[in-house]
Amino acid sequence: MMTQLKKRPEVLSPAGTLEKLKVAIDYGADAVFVGGQAYGLRSRAGNFSMEELQEGIDYAHARNAKVYVAANMVTHEGNEKGAGEWFRQLRDMGLDAVIISDPALIIICSTEAPGLEIHLSTQASSTNYETFEFWKEMGLTRVVLAREVNMAELAEIRKRTKVEIEAFVHGAMCISYSGRCVLSNHMSHRDANRGGCSQSCRWKYDLYEMPFGSERRSLKGEIPEEYSMSSVDMCMIDHIPDLIENGVDSLKIEGRMKSIHYVSTVTNCYKAAVDAYMESPEAFYAIKDDLVDELWKVAQRELATGFYYGTPTENEQLFGARRKIPQYKFVGEVVSFDETSMTATIRQRNVIHEGDKIEFYGPGFRHFETIVKDLHDEEGQKIDRAPNPMALLTISLPQPVKAGDMIRACKEGLVNLYQKDGRSQTVRA
Repeated sequence: MMTQLKKRPEVLSPAGTLEKLKVAIDYGADAVFVGGQAYGLRSRAGNFSMEELQEGIDYAHARNAKVYVAANMVTHEGNEKGAGEWFRQLRDMGLDAVIISDPALIIICSTEAPGLEIHLSTQASSTNYETFEFWKEMGLTRVVLAREVNMAELAEIRKRTKVEIEAFVHGAMCISYSGRCVLSNHMSHRDANRGGCSQSCRWKYDLYEMPFGSERRSLKGEIPEEYSMSSVDMCMIDHIPDLIENGVDSLKIEGRMKSIHYVSTVTNCYKAAVDAYMESPEAFYAIKDDLVDELWKVAQRELATGFYYGTPTENEQLFGARRKIPQYKFVGEVVSFDETSMTATIRQRNVIHEGDKIEFYGPGFRHFETIVKDLHDEEGQKIDRAPNPMALLTISLPQPVKAGDMIRACKEGLVNLYQKDGRSQTVRA
């Protein structure tokens, strides 16, 4: 009997800018999703001009990666004007697929830009195989799974359809059903479904008791959580085996507005997880704890598995105290390395001091720690402190690094001094 080989899933990373696109691909992404300057849901995500998009597509294809454009807005009357020409431009540029939720845009794309692959957005709330088959009949090749689907349902969908399944595995979770929210419209007159979300669910809300005939009374202090509509972040790094064994074709990382520190770290982790599990389950479980520790080096909320393993409880789902506080800050990236002098030229992103404990990391899950030594500015002057972001600096290193490697500084050099106005004040240890 022929043994069925597991299919390697695509690692799909967010790319809010051209820089992030290149970083994601360099750090192992098999594909990236970006926003164009029309029809998307992230109006503030540094969306791509056509020139930037072409450069990004060329960069990705030269490295055997793909680019998808999110065009998942809900169109009102008149919003669809010009969409056909826009989709044709994307097709002719060599774009790999568009991600759409609105049936009107799907029809326009399929009829006016034939040959451009269409993926169904999670906004369309696909939760069963019949829905997958419907969209297959409409010519779509992939469906982004609704985030409310659990693992057992995912497995059943996989058994009954050959349509590609894309599933979210990491990042922020919308508190509303499949991201279809009108809180922002109500609170700030910004349409979340047309790219203007003001993230009203992230605000603090009070809860009141309003007895008949009496003044309302705030229950603040009597309820455990002020962020009553704000969700924790998703993390499925521990459960890569379940996703692969149940036939997920694409593992989607959320976060087009996140930093290159976040994009590089999270992409690196999920790529390493997939590579290890495809090699063997033993290889995956040998590095699983390291992957979890690595993910906690970037700023994020508490982490949970969303709805994959049943409906989460209030304590699991709502934003609150985190198990861990990231102990690193992103301070720079390697521009070049001179093997003769063992000197790295770095582009600074945050303040760097002589004597700081730093960690270099790069694609392929490479890491090493060292101390900042022989810190010099761009003119070659010896300095003890570099305060200016984007400055070029040089430091001496005990082992080689590569252009594109990232640098974190460990916060062990900072100690809590005292509390003032509810905020921690710090000095160097």
